[in-house]
Amino acid sequence: MKTEYRGSIHQRQKELMMRWYERLETANDGVAMMISGNCVELLQAFDMPPFYPEINALQLAIRHQSLEPILAAEEIGYAADNCAYVKADVGAWLKGITPTGRPLPLPALVLCNFVGCNTYVKWFEHTAALTGAPLYVLDVPFLRDDEPTEAAVTYVVRQLKDVVARLEQISGKRFDIDRLREAVACSAEVEEAWSKIKHLCKATPAPFDAYFDAITLMGPLYVYRASREGVEFFQAALHEIQQRVDTHEGLYDSERFRIVVEGPPPYSHFRNFRDMFAKWKATAVASTYSTVGGLWEFGFRHDPDHPFESIARHMLEFNVTNRNYLQRYDQIERYLREWNADGIVIHFVKSCRLFSAGQGDMRDYFTRTHDIPTLYIESDLEDPRYFSEAQIKNRVDAFFEALEHRKVAGSQLQVARNQEPVTGNAPKVQR
Repeated sequence: MKTEYRGSIHQRQKELMMRWYERLETANDGVAMMISGNCVELLQAFDMPPFYPEINALQLAIRHQSLEPILAAEEIGYAADNCAYVKADVGAWLKGITPTGRPLPLPALVLCNFVGCNTYVKWFEHTAALTGAPLYVLDVPFLRDDEPTEAAVTYVVRQLKDVVARLEQISGKRFDIDRLREAVACSAEVEEAWSKIKHLCKATPAPFDAYFDAITLMGPLYVYRASREGVEFFQAALHEIQQRVDTHEGLYDSERFRIVVEGPPPYSHFRNFRDMFAKWKATAVASTYSTVGGLWEFGFRHDPDHPFESIARHMLEFNVTNRNYLQRYDQIERYLREWNADGIVIHFVKSCRLFSAGQGDMRDYFTRTHDIPTLYIESDLEDPRYFSEAQIKNRVDAFFEALEHRKVAGSQLQVARNQEPVTGNAPKVQR
């Protein structure tokens, strides 16, 4: 039985990501940023590669190499409940561990694009201290209303232009507004294709998993979004996945369950975690984690006519980490309704307060207020010590057993309501 979507685009993704790491190995002008709400368009305008400490950390976890750097960070004073991404990244610098096994150069600038997660500031302060690179904190205010104020947009734009001046100093290149517009235009094309791909999961059966498989596509989304390579990759991915919809080809031979997933995955046990859902032929048709980089399936696109303003609005409004919980409730409700999902899986990450604080209330909201079947499980996105395979498997199995019973009972009741008795002796349905 297939457990993941592996089309030709999967191999192309691996090639692109390996090429990115090869470029980082020889670069002397890379800029360290965070995934959420990143302003990679500015770097593309200067032809400077982005560093993503989160991607490096999760790659270590997927390769089962995260525990050694985590322990190294704890030995120098990091607490057990500190963000495991931070500990893996700091420990990797201390131990000289990299995802490729080859050394990576030091960043030319540590750009802390602070969008929602208060861990970022301290994390990047420590990164700057470890690498000796200059630090710039790009302060992005929290989204307090449905959309940012003009004052907030102006505040972020002013900082973005300050970052441009720093990039000019580092690169020795003059800023070219036309190159920025070109990068922003590429981002808009990528976002359009990515949005269409995610909407394809409204089909039954869903052509790919919008949680596990989406993670494969998220790497090129962050690294190549503002480039022609990114446009070509996502247009090819859209074409390939659209063909699966046209031929009614799903992830499994018979899709049994459609779920929405909240929270990052346990990368240190990624395969085992995925197999728990594959056993039940459960496809994630939508996920909040896939919107860490941007909420593009709900309409936002970068605008080449207003490049700085659209970059600012993306950072302020259209990434999930800068939004409040009520807005995340609304997002999940749309997924449940428009993507026709059967239930929700919430993965509580022990060391990530940003994503996990309040998820207990989220579970209660959907189960008690909306009667939505909701599975709540706990582990960590990076630290392998917090993954209890037997316990999580028992919870997953129990959830889908209950969900299957609910679906069968609902179907039987619906049939009974729609049918008249065949004979006069047939029992009548109690309504």
